[in-house]
Amino acid sequence: MHLSYCTNVHPAEDLAGIVTQLDTYAVPVRERLESDVLGLGLWLAAPVAAELAADQDARRRLRRELDARGLEVVTLNGFPYSAFQAPVVKHAVYHPDWTTRERLTYTLDLARVLADLMPDDAARGSISTLPLAWREPWDAERADAAYRNLDELARGLAGIAATTGRTIRVAFEPEPGCVIENTTQAAGLLSGVDTEWLGVCLDLAHLACAWEDPAAALGRLRAAGLQVVKVQLSAALEAADPVAARDVLASYAEPRFLHQTRSAFDVAADDLDEALERGLPGPWRVHYHVPLHAEPVAPLTSTAPVLQAAVRELLAGPEPACDHFDVETYTWGVLPPEQRPQDAAGLAAGIAAEMAFARSLLATEVAR
Repeated sequence: MHLSYCTNVHPAEDLAGIVTQLDTYAVPVRERLESDVLGLGLWLAAPVAAELAADQDARRRLRRELDARGLEVVTLNGFPYSAFQAPVVKHAVYHPDWTTRERLTYTLDLARVLADLMPDDAARGSISTLPLAWREPWDAERADAAYRNLDELARGLAGIAATTGRTIRVAFEPEPGCVIENTTQAAGLLSGVDTEWLGVCLDLAHLACAWEDPAAALGRLRAAGLQVVKVQLSAALEAADPVAARDVLASYAEPRFLHQTRSAFDVAADDLDEALERGLPGPWRVHYHVPLHAEPVAPLTSTAPVLQAAVRELLAGPEPACDHFDVETYTWGVLPPEQRPQDAAGLAAGIAAEMAFARSLLATEVAR
């Protein structure tokens, strides 16, 4: 199994900046973990992905930079297209979506890059992507355009495999508010895709926000013939009593990211501000990725128990249901001030603590 942390927590969007962030964050994380090799779930914005896809020498140079620092890449995060750490992201992260050629081109660029970045002994690579589109607008015409692009994506991945000998699979990530919000919708809307190349990215914070039972969710995907290509190890905010926790919840409301909020009673809001204004019935789960190893501000808790239950289900049986696990906490910079790292060293320490938590969790479940 491969364990990595996702670099979409860092803002760099050009090749020089990406190499700099390896030294600023990734190497200190590896050293804190006392690991010979650290996995990265690399995020490449569309312009740098296009630059690398067009230049094999540049890809080889980046691979050498990774190798020299004891870093390896078997998975890429292809969900954000660009500007993921901009002052305001919100709904922009869902554009361009899978109805567009831009999304197809970006994803195939990533696959070409990953084929040259993967370690020689890696069995396969993975790319996570958005779950088709935000739910509005969505109609038959947009759906047809998306499925045509998915067919072309599968053909493109097959062509890359034939040319390079490297298998790259793309994983669609159910997320609250999107066309595919949960595993029920994934099983229905992805039932006709080419499952040799396309599958599901199971983000465990999103799974929790959908109030899904991990065992039932995995059973649903298996019954639909969909592979879990990638797992994002993440935990969401939970408020057992949103009224009592209102002031603390308000401290997590912020302008950069969308924090979809879901009540256990199937009532939804598209952002935490909206949920607070409307007063949804509790308990709530909020799409706000919180550090895996640390509890949020009391009386809030995290959905870490859902994370642990899901990992247990994924690793039960003679073979794991997935072999790519990526820690994705991209919200470090917007946490309430008392929980926010104050400098680069503080962020590296926080990421290392999350990775240590994830490594211990995986080891414990493998040993069962």
